[in-house]
Amino acid sequence: MVFLDQLSKFWVRKWLSPSGAWEVIPGFFRLVKVWNPGVAFGLFAEHPVWARYFIMALGLLAVGVFYHLARKGLSPWVCGLVAGGALGNLLDRLFYGRVFDFLDLYYGKYHWPAFNLADSAISIGIFLLLLETLSSKPSK
Repeated sequence: MVFLDQLSKFWVRKWLSPSGAWEVIPGFFRLVKVWNPGVAFGLFAEHPVWARYFIMALGLLAVGVFYHLARKGLSPWVCGLVAGGALGNLLDRLFYGRVFDFLDLYYGKYHWPAFNLADSAISIGIFLLLLETLSSKPSK
């Protein structure tokens, strides 16, 4: 996951013009260049400098927690998605001080915040974790 995330970010940064966008599906999906200094969906983008280190520490903690959960029996695929996504975004923060997002879903004037493969992996992993947790039968 980390490799695909970093490779996709590298490819879009190099291939797409600095201010350009590429319409993949006109009216719905395009590739853009967005640097996100915040967390998911651009939240806390205007944070103070010390918060950058706090956000990186949380990312590292998430990697460790999901690695531990995988070793304790939680689905390694689910844990790998979340940990891999967190690590992909953590690498961006370490090297650039912010996360590179490039996937833009929209309809007319309505836009979902730009995201990347790491964000997708985290979201899918958390969704699968919730499904797994909700579908497991409680023991008597």
